Amino acid sequence: MLTIMINWLYVLFTTFCLGYGIFCFTEKGLGYRMKHIGSILIAGLIGATVYAQIFSLVYKVGLAANIILLGVCALIIGIFRKRLLADIRNFYQSYPMVKKAILLALFLIWAYFTSRGYILYDSDLYHGQSIRWIEEYGVVKGLGNLHERFAYNSSFFAVSALYSMKFLTGQSLHALSGFYAFLLSMKILDAVSLKMRTRKLLISDFARMGAVYYLTTICDEVVSPASDYATMCMIFYIVIQWLDILEEEKHSSAVPYAYLCVCGVYTISLKLTAGLILILVLKPACMLLKEKRLKEILLYFGMGILVILPWFARTVMISGYLLYPFPALDLFSVDWKMHVQRVTADANNIKTWGRALYNGNLVDVPITSWFPGWFQSTLSVTEKMLIIADGISLAGLLCFGLWVIVKKKKAYHDILLVLLTLGTSWLFWQGSAPLARYGYAYIILLPAIFAGTLLVSTTWYRIVILIAAVYGSYKLCMLAGYAWSIGAEPYYVNQKAYGSYELNSVEIDGFIFYTPVVGDRTGYEYFPAAPEVHIKLRGDTLRDGFLFQ
Repeated sequence: MLTIMINWLYVLFTTFCLGYGIFCFTEKGLGYRMKHIGSILIAGLIGATVYAQIFSLVYKVGLAANIILLGVCALIIGIFRKRLLADIRNFYQSYPMVKKAILLALFLIWAYFTSRGYILYDSDLYHGQSIRWIEEYGVVKGLGNLHERFAYNSSFFAVSALYSMKFLTGQSLHALSGFYAFLLSMKILDAVSLKMRTRKLLISDFARMGAVYYLTTICDEVVSPASDYATMCMIFYIVIQWLDILEEEKHSSAVPYAYLCVCGVYTISLKLTAGLILILVLKPACMLLKEKRLKEILLYFGMGILVILPWFARTVMISGYLLYPFPALDLFSVDWKMHVQRVTADANNIKTWGRALYNGNLVDVPITSWFPGWFQSTLSVTEKMLIIADGISLAGLLCFGLWVIVKKKKAYHDILLVLLTLGTSWLFWQGSAPLARYGYAYIILLPAIFAGTLLVSTTWYRIVILIAAVYGSYKLCMLAGYAWSIGAEPYYVNQKAYGSYELNSVEIDGFIFYTPVVGDRTGYEYFPAAPEVHIKLRGDTLRDGFLFQ
């Protein structure tokens, strides 16, 4: 826990410096100044992730990457030191003492949960090894041939390697899932101090209640370096911030919406299936096109390309494809390209696993056949209620959309766009690989925001507050009980490590690879490791990459 808190202080320092520098450099061209510390930290986290991915293309991500990062932070501080000190002072003074105390408590609570808990199966299957490859070698051509799961190139693994601090602590920290959860908690806390605050509920409050439910659900798993948590936290953040801007009623500028769309591009690099969040881009695009602000359009487009291009490059280097696992988009003729049959089989396995079929050959089974078994066997009672609420909300959304169009209710266009984005995202999740962990944000936000749209203008909001208070108290009691139950675990200094497994060793071209004796998990400690090894080296070293054999 102590190492995590120190690690997070370093992450906060570097992401704040990067985010502050990003907004200072773009402020003049856009005529917009970012005033929220949470937005600065998110921008800095995006910057750090892009940096880690670019660095991995040329070298391993470790001590050297962090030295250069600190140099960039020092440069930003040197250039903007007077303004930076003034803004830090303003940020500090704008937070009342109670809010500062709550933020400190949240910092400690999330560090506690991130130090211990349940490490996901996939983290010992491939998350840990993916991060270690970046720590040891950066990007390696054809790495997906060693294990197809390595081709799931989440930018989360790159930034995790940047901040793992193995070179300093001797242990590869996997603490960023909890850090994303902490940032989302900060965003939720903004509700108590927003200038737009009124005595009644706002639609954004319903999104925040959904985020609280999500965070209390994942608290026992954020010790895992899984990209799903970062992805869902980013989607919650984007939607809440979007609604906050809409509800301020004074934002005629496209700038904050465009920034959030860049955040959406970043979220795609965390997990490709989040792509439909970019439906939101319709609003800033229409605003900018209407005013013929082509320079700004090019600037935002360039920012999006800068964010996504390193991720594309890494995916091509690892798998030979621009998008994985989508072999139909076959643009590159490289010797390390993964076999199309293997890529297709992997995509089918992911889908059928999410549908509780557990057999890639059953990928074409119609939804009417697999949905009842999936609904009955994979969901908790609360999740079943949420899925039913999603179906009702989707039907209600269709009626609401028709009403807005027929009655020409322009005042509802913005919230309709948000609901449309969430509805299509939920449908895509439900029809592809509907494992709850992959789509919690869509599952929760669609009914929450639809309910908020219907209720905020009525007197029923008092009932909602009562229900939320009762259920929130129940969840907090459950959370406290869980926190107490894991208190005896000895992770108050160091973080819980990856799992340990009995492994065999296999020699290929003079290099030792490790495979599990039983099952398919290998953990992090033994490296390089994979469930099976059917490769040959492209050159004389591991850095040269792999071909499938």
